[in-house]
Amino acid sequence: MNPPGVSLKEIDRIESLTVIDNYVDVLLANTQVVTRPPLSKGGDIPSDTLLAEHGLSLLVTVYQGEEKHTVLFDTGYSKIGVPHNLEQLKVDLNEVEGIILSHGHMDHTGALYAILDKIPGKIPLVLHPGAFDSPRFFGLADGRKLLFPQTLVKEELLKRNVALMERKTPTPLAHEGILVTGEVERVTPFEKGLPNAVLERDGKIEKDPIVDDQALVIHLKGKGLVIIAGCSHAGIINTVLYAQKLTGIEKVHTILGGFHLSGPHFEPIIEQTIGELKRFNPEVLVPMHCTGWTAIQRMSQEFPDAFILNSVGSTITLV
Repeated sequence: MNPPGVSLKEIDRIESLTVIDNYVDVLLANTQVVTRPPLSKGGDIPSDTLLAEHGLSLLVTVYQGEEKHTVLFDTGYSKIGVPHNLEQLKVDLNEVEGIILSHGHMDHTGALYAILDKIPGKIPLVLHPGAFDSPRFFGLADGRKLLFPQTLVKEELLKRNVALMERKTPTPLAHEGILVTGEVERVTPFEKGLPNAVLERDGKIEKDPIVDDQALVIHLKGKGLVIIAGCSHAGIINTVLYAQKLTGIEKVHTILGGFHLSGPHFEPIIEQTIGELKRFNPEVLVPMHCTGWTAIQRMSQEFPDAFILNSVGSTITLV
């Protein structure tokens, strides 16, 4: 039974199309779960191609009976990659019912305005209010602070074609077929966030816990939870645990998205993360974006049946 205040319908089928990710490979083969974009069109190899960048954007569609609902989760880094790939993949933006931002960093928000320019009418935009926190910095060992670009400006968005939904708490979308987690509870002892992230608030520098980090949760009928993460600054294990808590559903079918295990700060917790993922025993595991090569390689070894190597243009289909 779902906890009070959280309603989530069972979904017959889920499709997650990778609009952009860090990696693209046009030679990957299809499986029963993943469909790769065709190498040729009408027998000819195209002269243009899909682009990859250090960013993430997923087009998520849920099907329940005759109902179909589509949302866009994150919008990549540059103003070029996502709009280009949407055109290459022939995505009809008229079908997108809402945009969700996993958090406010530039590699998840970069093409937002370019996408809004292509969408007729007003569209819901779901984000945590902390996504507007600025200025944010990435601290270096020598004491320097690198300024994150401010891609989200609330005053600008209020003038655009968006219905702004700032929520810290869970938000149901797609006729209660998709749940946005809102702020994720942090309970694991080893997932401590981005240690060198700081922000300026009221003229003072303080640690940035990136509280705006959030994910999507879907209940696949008869199979369990599907968790779709953006960057997992709250920790991918915390995110899955919170999805279970919100929904009251223990069974986890799929975990996909960015797990943020790249680099020297996070590689020491790769094995502990893998150990906890094994407890969930997902049938499908698709690490993306900021997970990092070392962690992705280890997951391919430890989850040989569940693991899928993601690539731009790939569609994960869950039934």
